[in-house]
Amino acid sequence: MRIVRAIGVGLAIWLTTHVSAQAPGGLVNVKPTVRVEEHAKVHAEQHILVSIWPQIPFVRGKDLCQYHDAYGRTKSEQMAELTQTVRGLLREGVDPRNLMALLNTLDDQINQQRFVAGSSPGMDVMLAGSLKASLDRVYRDRNPQSRHFAFFNTSALNELMQQQRASKAQSNWDSRLVQGLSGVAFGTYSYAPSCKGDLLVTVHVDLSCGHTYHFQAQGFPEQVMQNIGMQIFETFQRTQFPSKIKIGNQQLELVGAPSTGVGRAASPKSAEMACKAMKARLPTEDEYEYLSNVGDWNGGVTCSRSKLWAMANNMVMAPDLRNPTPVRSVSEFPGQEFSYYCVR
Repeated sequence: MRIVRAIGVGLAIWLTTHVSAQAPGGLVNVKPTVRVEEHAKVHAEQHILVSIWPQIPFVRGKDLCQYHDAYGRTKSEQMAELTQTVRGLLREGVDPRNLMALLNTLDDQINQQRFVAGSSPGMDVMLAGSLKASLDRVYRDRNPQSRHFAFFNTSALNELMQQQRASKAQSNWDSRLVQGLSGVAFGTYSYAPSCKGDLLVTVHVDLSCGHTYHFQAQGFPEQVMQNIGMQIFETFQRTQFPSKIKIGNQQLELVGAPSTGVGRAASPKSAEMACKAMKARLPTEDEYEYLSNVGDWNGGVTCSRSKLWAMANNMVMAPDLRNPTPVRSVSEFPGQEFSYYCVR
């Protein structure tokens, strides 16, 4: 019950951050367009910290294991399996008069084991804790300079709750106490159709600006959130386009490719024309190298060694070919595809 109350309070507080004014008659005026513009602007500048409410409720969904066990086979297949079981029991010498009672006992025992395993509480708490731990582990391993996704620091909630106890009206809450809150996360889980003890977990992240993100993975309960934690990290930490990064005393804007971040082209000339259409250009060798050293998690773009990168004047950046220089002529790579992004 404490967890449910905390979740309820958290969602209520989050909703108050959406309220711009309290209209007569109890109606609420919301201005989502302003939130969207602010969120997009901050994303472009790469300074955003998406701060999520720390309580993550998980709701149990349909048991896909039992569903597939009942409907995953035709009736004739189920009867054939039952017939095979009966024949095996008869060969072992089971009295035919006790056959049905024995089958019912075995079936009841399996159902009882599943009931005990599924009825024990705490799966939602474990999944929420595992998600936070997995996400922090990824951040420790990748160690970016700045963190773009975190859970809301509730250190100011004491003051917030004091205001709530002192006033009966929600509209009197000081929204500045939770102005750093970006949204909430919630999820569902169900037993996977494989019936081997793994879960199918879905996590939803809803931001106050209107953006929504959804992540899904399947695995054992103690491991499944590692996959989702990695998905969340890559989604929010990866370099967004457009964005700006400082190189020496100059500021470089990463525009990306048309309709995407890192694009692909049939030739460096084609990539160069695409950048010119966006009033941008292809990066130089030094810019490619520097942004690759910065990395995908700090506002740069890693030049993967398995790719060829387009440069101006029909030249190619080949990270695998360092001797004597990674800058080569396009004629050395007939029929190859070239990666690129535009800068200005």
